[in-house]
Amino acid sequence: MADDEQIAYTALEPETPVLDTEGTEFGTVEHVLQDADLDLFDGVLIATPSGLKFVDAGQIERISASAVNTTVTPELVGSLAEPDGAPLFTVDGLQDVGSSLTARLGRLFRREHWKPTE
Repeated sequence: MADDEQIAYTALEPETPVLDTEGTEFGTVEHVLQDADLDLFDGVLIATPSGLKFVDAGQIERISASAVNTTVTPELVGSLAEPDGAPLFTVDGLQDVGSSLTARLGRLFRREHWKPTE
């Protein structure tokens, strides 16, 4: 598959560049927001130099493996909303696997495996 072929939001990878209407990158994909039970795409959280921003599904024009094209103009990039709601957490079940010192100490002290995704 070519990098510029359109893909589904479920195939969108973190750190994919996010582009404004002029094709300028203003951030990268941090997290896809969806309701998997309803197969509903809500938008994406974008990592920008000024922090996390939310791009609504209605502002996303096209998703490919190489970039997310939006209808956000360069003037509106700074005014994108910050995410609200409860923070998300993921579990890293392989955090303490291996023979490194960090892994051994993690097993010894039974370190928590939950970490915020921000």
